[in-house]
Amino acid sequence: MPTAFEPNMSCIFCRIVDGDLPSRTVYETDDAVAFLDANPLAAGHTLVVPSEHYETVGELPPETAGALFETVSAVTPRIERAIDADGTTVAVNNGEAAGQEVPHTHVHVVPRFDGDGNGPIHRLFSTRPSLSDAELDAIAADIRGATE
Repeated sequence: MPTAFEPNMSCIFCRIVDGDLPSRTVYETDDAVAFLDANPLAAGHTLVVPSEHYETVGELPPETAGALFETVSAVTPRIERAIDADGTTVAVNNGEAAGQEVPHTHVHVVPRFDGDGNGPIHRLFSTRPSLSDAELDAIAADIRGATE
């Protein structure tokens, strides 16, 4: 894991952060860059990426995660105002199984509109597990006890 900005030049997002590829950057700090998605789900769909290359959320050091979400917090209301959106869906596809296509942590900020028909994030899951209280307690204990 890099400890300073070490771009992975095979990573499209590192190349954008490095200035090697053009982007429609809408907000930038030393730690994160927000730019319009080239294949948007809605007008104003923005990606927020850490300036350093980390593939998944679990790899982010706490200070990088904080800076990333500070940028998400700063850019989200700007997007809503600029696009006159009624809300936004803020989401992270974390890992290939979750649909992450670019292996560089990124947060999607997707403008939403009343009646857009896309529904809540819960629609991603057509079925839900039926878990007993004992199973929920065991899962919670396993998560609390898990180490890196």
